[in-house]
Amino acid sequence: MKIQTVIKRGELSVPHLAAVGPSDGLAHIGGERLAGEESARGAVRSERRKEILRQRREELGLSQEDLAARLRISVRAYGNWERGLVKEWTDRKLLALAEALEMSERQCFWLFRVMVDRDPPPTWRAAEENRLPDDPAQRDYLCDYAALMEAVPYPSFLVDHRWDVALTNSAFDRLFQSVRPHPTALPDDNFLRFVLFHPDAAAVLEDHEPAWCVPLLARFATALAAAPEDEGLRSIRQEVARDPFMEAAYRYGVPHWLTTHGAEAAEQDGAVRTVRHPDPGWGLVRCRMVAESGPMLDGMGLTRMTLVLSMPQGRPTGPLQGGPGAQPHQAPRLRAVPSPVD
Repeated sequence: MKIQTVIKRGELSVPHLAAVGPSDGLAHIGGERLAGEESARGAVRSERRKEILRQRREELGLSQEDLAARLRISVRAYGNWERGLVKEWTDRKLLALAEALEMSERQCFWLFRVMVDRDPPPTWRAAEENRLPDDPAQRDYLCDYAALMEAVPYPSFLVDHRWDVALTNSAFDRLFQSVRPHPTALPDDNFLRFVLFHPDAAAVLEDHEPAWCVPLLARFATALAAAPEDEGLRSIRQEVARDPFMEAAYRYGVPHWLTTHGAEAAEQDGAVRTVRHPDPGWGLVRCRMVAESGPMLDGMGLTRMTLVLSMPQGRPTGPLQGGPGAQPHQAPRLRAVPSPVD
């Protein structure tokens, strides 16, 4: 029962040569360069197509056999899908994949964009019911809890032990409204993945590395130690391992940071952070993180996080880096912790 944020389709800029070039030779060189760039982009897209299916499957803790059973195809056929050995990605195949991989509407949008460079059919809507518990009492409670959260003027969301987000309010959606689509790291899909891996995270979360990445990496390490067999946490661990810098930060930097600052520095409840709000009335604003739970939420494995905004510290000095025409951020580089050689 999440509050969906509408995605507006943006125009993609396409490199092109000027109508009149300085010389045929330069135009030829330019054409070769662009052809090389297109080839490189094609190779990156091909790898991304493979990664998006495998990564989402691992997040759900499913094997290729499990996905093949959901899709009612052979294991060999699904293996070909995941390896990109598909002659044509039809709407039917992609929609079946989105359902089998339990993708949200925005994840399905990104799946179509990566696979076939267009939007999903307008008649398709993700079934958000799969986010709700089976127990009728718990479902009713969450429906009422959604109304309670919507009455709060501050960004608020429900999250489980994997940082999967079950519910957000409108204030949360407004804070992250400039964040672009991403296959697995949207703020209202998994907040930990968003902080660690989304290229737009630093546009909203001020002091992104020391104030957000490092404490969450420390909390993640604690959660994984407590539940080492949890498939969702293991999937995040694998993604950290694929980024050499994140792996170094996780294995060496975070222990050093905890030794220096103490385990209490990684606590979320009461922590004071700074966010960059797209509303110029807020701008750069201090926020306090408040974690809350109760018997009903505990029974569902959920915790409510609220970012209590106060004391604006000035308006943003430039456009939000996740806005139209913005350039992607580089992957997080945690300067707040030393490298293994330090």
